[in-house]
Amino acid sequence: MFELGSKKSRAGIKDEILSGLTVALALVPEAVAFAFVAGVDPLVGLYAAFMVGLLAAIFGGRPGMISGATGAMAVVMVSLVADHGVEYLFAAVVLTGIIQIGAGLLRLGKYIRIVPYPVMLGFVNGLAIVIFLAQLQHFQVFSSSGGKEWMSASSLWILFGLIALTMAITHFLPKLTKAFPSSLAAIIIVSLLVIWLNIDTNTVGDLASIEGGFPSFHIPLVPFNWETLVIILPYAIILAAVGLIESLLTMSLIDEVTNTRGRGNRECIGQGIANTTTGFFGGMGGCAMIGQSMINVNSGGRQRLSGISAALFLLVFILFASKLIEAIPMGALIGVMFIVVIGTFEWSSLRIIRKIPRTDAFVLILVSAVTVMTDLAIAVVVGVIVSALAFAWEHARRINVKGYDDENGVRVYELNGPLFFGSVKSFMELFDPEADPDEVILEFQNSRVADHSAIEAIDSLAEKYIKAGKILHLRHLSPECRQLLKNAGDLVEVNVLEDPRYHVADDQLA
Repeated sequence: MFELGSKKSRAGIKDEILSGLTVALALVPEAVAFAFVAGVDPLVGLYAAFMVGLLAAIFGGRPGMISGATGAMAVVMVSLVADHGVEYLFAAVVLTGIIQIGAGLLRLGKYIRIVPYPVMLGFVNGLAIVIFLAQLQHFQVFSSSGGKEWMSASSLWILFGLIALTMAITHFLPKLTKAFPSSLAAIIIVSLLVIWLNIDTNTVGDLASIEGGFPSFHIPLVPFNWETLVIILPYAIILAAVGLIESLLTMSLIDEVTNTRGRGNRECIGQGIANTTTGFFGGMGGCAMIGQSMINVNSGGRQRLSGISAALFLLVFILFASKLIEAIPMGALIGVMFIVVIGTFEWSSLRIIRKIPRTDAFVLILVSAVTVMTDLAIAVVVGVIVSALAFAWEHARRINVKGYDDENGVRVYELNGPLFFGSVKSFMELFDPEADPDEVILEFQNSRVADHSAIEAIDSLAEKYIKAGKILHLRHLSPECRQLLKNAGDLVEVNVLEDPRYHVADDQLA
């Protein structure tokens, strides 16, 4: 927290507020565009950006992260709005928030840690590409036939010039001074230049009017019955999953950039509170926004004040300053987003892609491609599944045994490598009960029984030895492995040898 009165704290508060203003300006076209995607009124998107942004900043687990209406969630809403209307969307958003709060209370946010680093790289690169592609629509205009076509050459050159000027100011101004956010300075300078020179170019007002009143409390006008729940529940589950995945991964990225750590479970609850409230105030819901979050961090926003300021500035724009905001040229905002794309894309991944394992390289490219072609949630799930399968395959190949006879003539097999569903086939091929002596010990000092498939494999092996008139013992099982066998009960008929001199290290030991 800031200590009021000191120069450092006053400078910090100024940076937070100015960073929030910069983010608010960048939120406007995004909220309007995503409202169009979802098939709702632009104010529905703007109200979501305000409500979600404000409440997630207050209650969320990652100070400095910006939330609002997002494209990842908007594409899920399209069919619901088209088939049942916007009131069902509001009800689904309320239920989405309740599900997200439940996920936080159940402490499911911690599972974001299982996302492999190549998936994170693919997520970041894919979103950078998505942000870039989303800007291309601003290079098009409506044709006389009602479709869209590219701008004329003169209009394109003007737009390119404004974008280049914005990017140049954003890049070079910090080399002169960091007293003022370079992105905000670029937007102001380019806007004043366009107005002063009367340059004919697209502005925010060409997208839609952002003028409106204060969002009012509104219970969704839907029948409160089982049929309505059946309609909205599938959408709510998908929206909750997409929102949490994008928010938690964005949180991980901001953690890395700022060298701090957010609280995943609190973020789940914060996002849930934001969406539940937004649904009751006529908003389309939302989640964390990687582009605006990077703008905020790069502009000096690190605390909750920046997110709160961004939301309040956005409300001021809607209530009092719509005409001023509508005059901002799109070239300035596109330029800021292009800077975000350059800063978000992990360019180092291009350099290391030939040096990392081929599986990791494949996952990185796959997640990036799926993010661009479908959505973030599917991309992350696909990446985690492929990474898990690759991990299982690699470890399945590592299982082997070393056999010898002890002083009593008992055959001892020292098993090396984990025994789980992926390695059971290789495990069964390592033994020949017919050729072994009457008593066999399977040594688990360097192995682990991981799942039910492993238990079934041990049972099948024991049956083979029994049919051959021989005895199979298991020795040096870890406490977890013995518990698995105990839980299996009569499913497994083997002799477990206890060794009081042997201790298995686990996570609870120092």
